[in-house]
Amino acid sequence: MRVFRILSLLLVVLAPSAFADSPYQVEMILVRQNAEPVINSRAAPENWDGGAPRLGERMSPPRLGSIVDKLRADSSYTVLAHKAWEQNLGEQPVKIAITDGQEQFGQFPIEGVLNLQLGRFTDIDADFWINQFDSNGSVIASEHLSQKDVRTKNNQLNYLDGGHLALLIKITSLTAKPPSAPPPGLQD
Repeated sequence: MRVFRILSLLLVVLAPSAFADSPYQVEMILVRQNAEPVINSRAAPENWDGGAPRLGERMSPPRLGSIVDKLRADSSYTVLAHKAWEQNLGEQPVKIAITDGQEQFGQFPIEGVLNLQLGRFTDIDADFWINQFDSNGSVIASEHLSQKDVRTKNNQLNYLDGGHLALLIKITSLTAKPPSAPPPGLQD
């Protein structure tokens, strides 16, 4: 019985550090799948970001440039946005607002929110709008990508299919050791 008390106390002391926030690089590529018909939706609400902090200038060098180049070379896809940044992730959800293009009356040509929660996998909620403006700066058409409760693997490129819009996302730990090379006798 005493052993269980000691183990319980150790778990209480050590568990918070096991789930502490750690730095990650998040990289996303928003694409339009040209073979799919465009589905117009309602324009983004005025409070589309829900008060989430904006990504702003916190950019980091992207690592998926070769994939973007392949997508741009293929007429089946249009790359709408490519962003990479570093941020801490942990067991508490983190929301970040992402924009691209010039703001017009609180709206952007591309605007969206990512909600990320780290665990064994990373849970993602993604809401993105692609807006078209008239000459007065009013939104006249929007496309919407909404993916809720998507569980993704870390350190892998994940594909979130939203019909004619899709999001490729990779979340990479900046503190984890890279996998070691196999022993020389096991290499092909």
